[in-house]
Amino acid sequence: MSASIVIQQPHGDADRLLLLFHGVGANARTLVPLAEQLADAFPQAFVVSVDGAQSSDLGAGRQWFSVRGITEENRAERIAVAMPGFLDAIRHWQDVARVGVDATSLIGFSQGAIMALASTQTLEPPAARVVAIAGRFARSPSRAPKSVAVHFLHGQVDTVIPHVHSVMGAERWGALGGKATLDLFPFAGHGIEPEMAARVVERLRSGVPG
Repeated sequence: MSASIVIQQPHGDADRLLLLFHGVGANARTLVPLAEQLADAFPQAFVVSVDGAQSSDLGAGRQWFSVRGITEENRAERIAVAMPGFLDAIRHWQDVARVGVDATSLIGFSQGAIMALASTQTLEPPAARVVAIAGRFARSPSRAPKSVAVHFLHGQVDTVIPHVHSVMGAERWGALGGKATLDLFPFAGHGIEPEMAARVVERLRSGVPG
């Protein structure tokens, strides 16, 4: 966690904690532009871009879990192995910021979004909101806790993680009675375009379906 980047530590008590989680082969610096935009939008937020737990085995950057030899069958197992460390990182920053679960939002891109979504299926979900950008559930969720709202954002020309995964995730979350929003971007690929970043701010600022 020492390589994580604190973007904003407000004076006085923080009113929320915004934690950003990057994709495989990247690092905390990758999401600094989005984190700075969030800090500008929420001046009393404690904002951190979190560095991946492991060195990437792709040759550069960090990762939450290895994608070497990844399959639909073994992805969920790898996430399960990585989850305790992921949850520890969230709790660490909650302690530092003195912010509880109800005021914590996880903003993940790609593999970071995969981890954030998977955290909703743990016994005690660590955050009240998850923003999943170009992510997916490793396996279809079995429950949608009432305390957690999920915002899916995905480019429709994403060739790394097809946008259909966000469509299915939002539909399943809603079918389970959970709160979800879905935003698709027709000309966006596997990245965070300016209009997507603006929508993240909008989703964190506005209410969610009740």
